[in-house]
Amino acid sequence: MRKITSHIVGRYAIFALALALIAVSINLFYAPHGVAAGGATGIAVLGEVAFGWPVALTTLAINILMLVAAVIFLDKATTGRILLGSFALPLMLGIIPQMKVVNDRLLAVIVGSAIFAVGVALLYRIDASSGGTTVPPLIFKKYFNLKTSVGLLTVDLIVSLGNIFVSGTEAFILAVFSIVITSIIMNYIETGLDRKKTVFVMSNQALPEIKRVVNEQLPHGLTVLPVTGGFSAESREMLMIVVEQADYQKLTKQILTIDPDAFITVADVAAVHGGIF
Repeated sequence: MRKITSHIVGRYAIFALALALIAVSINLFYAPHGVAAGGATGIAVLGEVAFGWPVALTTLAINILMLVAAVIFLDKATTGRILLGSFALPLMLGIIPQMKVVNDRLLAVIVGSAIFAVGVALLYRIDASSGGTTVPPLIFKKYFNLKTSVGLLTVDLIVSLGNIFVSGTEAFILAVFSIVITSIIMNYIETGLDRKKTVFVMSNQALPEIKRVVNEQLPHGLTVLPVTGGFSAESREMLMIVVEQADYQKLTKQILTIDPDAFITVADVAAVHGGIF
C-alpha cells in the first residue's frame, strides 16, 4: 500500500476508489432506507427524504458552502486538500445510481457502514478528503482548540438528530449505530491490518535456553533488553519477541515448557515496519 500511495497515479486511483465506495454506501444502503449517518451526505439524505432534493446536488451545494468557509477561516493548504474531493464526491453520487439492494434496514446500515469506513480510511491513508462537514471541526480546532475527532463526532450527531424529525426515531438509532460501526472499522484499518503480538519474557534460570530456542526454532524477531528490577535494583535481561498472531500460542507453550515459572507479558502490535518480517 505504501508503494502505491507514493506514486501519483496510484494516489489518484485510490482517491477515485475511496470516493466510489463512499458513494456506493450512500446510494445503495443509506439513502434508500432514509438513514442519515452524519456528514454532508447525511444532510443530503435528509433533504431527499423531506423535500425530494437529489443527494448529489445537495451534497455539492453543502460542499461549496464548506469550501467558502475553508477559504475564509482556514489556510490555503487545507482548502486545497479538500477542493478536489468536494466536487468529485457529488460527481460519484451522480454517476452511481441510487437503488435498494438490501431490504432489511439494519443489514443495510451494517454493510453501508463497513463500505463507508473503508472509503474514508483510504482517503486518510493518502491524506485526502471529501470535504463537506470535515471543515467545521477544523475551524473549531483552529479557533477553540477543540479536538477534530470531537468536533466531527458532534457534527455527525447533530446531523443524525435530523432523522428523528424526517424519518423517525428508528432511523436516528440506526444512524448512531452506523457512526459507532464506522468508527470501529476505521480505527482497525488505520492502525493496521497486519497485527502481531509483542511478547516480553523474563526467566530466573532458563533465559539463555529460551533465547536459543527462539533463535533456532521459531521464525520471530528477537531483541534482548537490559532491565533493572524496581524492588531489587538487580540488572537483568528481558526478551522482546514480535510474533505473528497465529504463532503466539506455540511460542508461549514453548517458553513455558522450558521454564514453567517464566514471567510473560503480551501486548498487541498494530503494525511492524522493517525487521525480518
